[in-house]
Amino acid sequence: MTMQQDAAAPPVRDWDPETDDTLVCRAVRDETHDVKTFILAPRRPSLFRFKPGQFITLELPIGGGTVHRSYTVSSSAARPHRLSITVKRVPGGPVSNWLHDTLKPGDTIRAVGPLGEFTPGDSRSHRKFLFLSGGSGITPLMSMTRTFDDLGDDHDIVFVHAARTPADIVFRRELDALTGPGRRLRVAHVCESIGTEAHWAGFTGRLSLPMLGLIAPDFREREVYVCGPGPFMKAVRAFLEEGGFDMSRYRQESFNFEELAAELAAGEPPAQPGPIRHATSTSGFRIEFARTGKVFTCPPDMTVADAASAADIRVPTSCARGLCGTCKTRLISGTVEMDHTGGIRKREIDQGLILLCCSRPTSDLVIER
Repeated sequence: MTMQQDAAAPPVRDWDPETDDTLVCRAVRDETHDVKTFILAPRRPSLFRFKPGQFITLELPIGGGTVHRSYTVSSSAARPHRLSITVKRVPGGPVSNWLHDTLKPGDTIRAVGPLGEFTPGDSRSHRKFLFLSGGSGITPLMSMTRTFDDLGDDHDIVFVHAARTPADIVFRRELDALTGPGRRLRVAHVCESIGTEAHWAGFTGRLSLPMLGLIAPDFREREVYVCGPGPFMKAVRAFLEEGGFDMSRYRQESFNFEELAAELAAGEPPAQPGPIRHATSTSGFRIEFARTGKVFTCPPDMTVADAASAADIRVPTSCARGLCGTCKTRLISGTVEMDHTGGIRKREIDQGLILLCCSRPTSDLVIER
């Protein structure tokens, strides 16, 4: 008697936000006292393809509207059935607090991505890396490290993470575990103070050139990837240049989502009835923000976001090049030329949405903002 074989199962498709942009929260994990990791997966069986270091932009229902916020994927790109984002609670921050307090397993959110160019690429040849992270800037570098480990890539990595105290170190146990026998990963934690950890054995103070020389004496031979708060990245760049590092092998995240979250948490004062604000220039197109009643002028060779900034009108932006989707909003009337790099879906464009950071007016505009 012969046994009939089951028909081959259909291949699992790649997740495509153009056809189904819904992700399901599968789990929530505490990392530190103010950092959580959210495990997400496509609603239907599909694979989430991304490069380590890339991010996704979430569309979240907050305050009766939709808020767009970008978060770097922190999980391994070699495990495409799910992805994770790791979020620090920002005091007063509407998005991070909503995620921490509201998002739970079984909930769904909408997302677009993956996007971003802060990635080491696909080469599996032997390379020497120096990862320097501060605060929640650890997430893209953790994704790279996890991916390399899962794929068995033979890279020599020195991973330096700066935090306020030992209790604030994200992924501390996992990073330390990845430094086991036979692995070419070295980890150094640098804390500004020891907090309540009386027997702290790591480095204390702020990361500096002399400290880096102790941690990675061969840093000039490595490819450097940096992510963290703006002052941290500025300081790192300065002391690497001082130390004679070849800056052609230096990469940093070109825009910082943590700082954007803090800026937005500070908020712009609510619009109050009163005189409409105008830009001083009279050449260009008239731009009206319908909800706030603000009006300004935008020259045809300037983006709406830049013109708003010139008129002292705050528009939340992050990447400034049509990549993250933070400044997505609805165009009520008028026309624009939009040169984006993936931060908006085609169907959203068809529905009248634009990205202010990369849209130049070709007529007077009325914008839902």
